[in-house]
Amino acid sequence: MTIRLGVLLSGGGTTLQNFIDQIAAGALDAEVTVVVSSRPGAKGLSRAEAAGIPAHLVSRKGCASGAAFSDRITSRLDDHAPDLVLMAGFLSLWTIPPSYEGRVLNIHPALIPAFCGKGYYGMHVHRAVVKAGVKVSGCTVHFADNEYDNGPIVLQRTVPVRAEDTPEAVRDRVFAEECQAYPAAVRLFAEGRLVIEEGRVRISGPA
Repeated sequence: MTIRLGVLLSGGGTTLQNFIDQIAAGALDAEVTVVVSSRPGAKGLSRAEAAGIPAHLVSRKGCASGAAFSDRITSRLDDHAPDLVLMAGFLSLWTIPPSYEGRVLNIHPALIPAFCGKGYYGMHVHRAVVKAGVKVSGCTVHFADNEYDNGPIVLQRTVPVRAEDTPEAVRDRVFAEECQAYPAAVRLFAEGRLVIEEGRVRISGPA
């Protein structure tokens, strides 16, 4: 059965494009039903429009409060009835309502709980990784809650961090893993194999 996806983004939409490409190639049985951007001019909006996906701007600056901002996002999603919402570089805080609890995934370009939380996004993460001199980094797919980069972890993938690496080199290596990990998590969700128990995710069925 085809899973219906809503995507929240704030920037270039490379994660969205990966899903569009995977769906077009037949690698993922899914449909992106709506894209919502928190920032005007985000390239992700034009990527959505080019693919024929309904795309909406909900700007935090255009809302009287954080609650009004969250309510407007929820309303846009509700209009298109996604089964699962994917955060794809979404840089604002959407307060997830009870109707979407357990149905929102996020991907973070580091190994949570390292290099995560407010302020750790995009190149800020990879610069911090290189500066710290860690030997591995990677990406984390997790169920989102109402704290930045928090919630039960679904999947993690690792990459080496070499002494000569620039933040850009780490970014590219991590993104290659993100392109595999995020669709894999969506497949597991669609198959009903993600079980949250005591704040941890158990993947049911065969490995």
